[in-house]
Amino acid sequence: MSAPKKRKKAVPDPKQPGNDPARAENAGSCPLLTEIEMRRLVQELEVHQIELQMQNEELRQAQEALEKSRNAFAELYDFAPAGYFSFDPQGLVCSANLPGARLLGLERQHLPGKPMSLWIAGADGRERFSRHCADVLRREGDDTCEIWLQRSDGTKFLARLQSIAKDPVEQTQGVIRSMIVDVTEQVRLETALQDAHYQLELKVMERTQELLLTNERLVQEIAVRKKTEESLRLAFKEIRKLKDRLLVENIYLQHEAARKFNFGEMIGQSKAIAKVFDKIEQIAPQNTTVLLQGETGSGKGVVARAIHARSTRKDRPMVTVNCTALPANLIESELFGREKGAFTGASARQMGRFELADGGTIFLDEIGEMPMDLQCKLLRVIHDGEFERLGSPRTIKVDVRIIAASNRDLEEEIRKGNFREDLFYRLNVFPIVIPPLRDRKEDIRLLVNFFVDKFNKKIGKRIETIPGESMEILEKYGWPGNVRELESVIERAVISSRGTALHVEGRFTSLSKVDEGTGQDLKTLTDLEREHILHVLQKTNWRVEGKSGAAFILDMNPSTLRARMRKLGIQRKFM
Repeated sequence: MSAPKKRKKAVPDPKQPGNDPARAENAGSCPLLTEIEMRRLVQELEVHQIELQMQNEELRQAQEALEKSRNAFAELYDFAPAGYFSFDPQGLVCSANLPGARLLGLERQHLPGKPMSLWIAGADGRERFSRHCADVLRREGDDTCEIWLQRSDGTKFLARLQSIAKDPVEQTQGVIRSMIVDVTEQVRLETALQDAHYQLELKVMERTQELLLTNERLVQEIAVRKKTEESLRLAFKEIRKLKDRLLVENIYLQHEAARKFNFGEMIGQSKAIAKVFDKIEQIAPQNTTVLLQGETGSGKGVVARAIHARSTRKDRPMVTVNCTALPANLIESELFGREKGAFTGASARQMGRFELADGGTIFLDEIGEMPMDLQCKLLRVIHDGEFERLGSPRTIKVDVRIIAASNRDLEEEIRKGNFREDLFYRLNVFPIVIPPLRDRKEDIRLLVNFFVDKFNKKIGKRIETIPGESMEILEKYGWPGNVRELESVIERAVISSRGTALHVEGRFTSLSKVDEGTGQDLKTLTDLEREHILHVLQKTNWRVEGKSGAAFILDMNPSTLRARMRKLGIQRKFM
């Protein structure tokens, strides 16, 4: 703000009454001013008056700004989160903000001029406050102390004072400005934290002592174990001496318990089946196509599952396709899939078995029944790994291992013109011939024990012994139906046997004694199988699938059961 200019001496206006120049000349000795000078003086006065008005306006605005600043400071001062006090050197309260007055439980107007010692609890606190004020006045920086204060209602709290000395404007006497905060809860929490830390240190020390004692015990135990090791070595030498004897006893017990040769459902110890086991071990890790040949019921599906379970594809699915059970007009769509509308009745898109088996294995059972037109497409899949869905031009590539099986002589089928020679050579990369049960009769006892245990669990019986007469009948029989026929006979025997002994009775007993060379047993076996399947179907009200269906009771695949029904001429007669 600029300082006001020095006021000039006013010049009388000649136009005003009583300011006649003539009169002035007559009244005194001052010379008369010209009209031009008079006008100039008037203009100067007017300009000076405007400057004074502007200076007054600036002073007014500065005063308003100072007032606003003072009000803002007062608001900050009165609404601060801590109490602010000012004391004179004798400890008398000069001023306090609202939070400070609330700390003491008083109105602010009652504090000025009162000694702070009135609200200090105890003589020690008052003495500490006096020393604090003296120290603050002597130092240039701030100082802190903690004292107990007492409110007007008598409650006490621990206050922390942070003070600094400032000289007032008059420079006559020092003034102490203090910030006071209630730290009762904070100190309590700090004390609790220190106590907890102390207790933790005590527990750590106790736990350390326990660990040291435990370590000493472990050292002692190690020493004892070292002594024990020597005695164990001596005992191990004795065990090694008994090794051969235990091995012999183990082999004997395994034979008694009808042990398996670690091939899942494949059971046997004969030389004929041992060769099959060896071939499975050879070919399983490879991705080579396998052709299984053997009579119906000899276990081709079991061998296929054993190969897949020991291959690198075991974590992927093995998809089985029974070429006999599928209608000729549906085999192609089942194998390769179809698009919606590919033919009449194709209402939805369907993935084929080869797509489902991608990355895994596909088992083509009874491949000799496959139509000639599909054999060409199968040959392409084996050779290139690609095909097209019915109704789609898009080529699909798959990575599938093929295991094929047939109970027919495929070379004879080639001569008859029923099987492609080039497909046979692609499938016959690694052939495995599964021997019929009549060529490995030494495995019958193991199989009988296995099936008895299986049907004990399934039916809930407790067959524990097999009489020698029953076993002799089973071992002398020719078994044209192979292992599957044996399984059915044992299931029927377990159901019909009373007590804990297995008795092979009924027509099978008498027919088994017929000379195998007459061929009468084969005919009777067919009749027996037909009657048994017919009996189960009548019992299940001709229901084939499901848990209460005939296929489940006979432990057969539903498609296999339907194929056997067609072969045996079993049809439901409606009244």
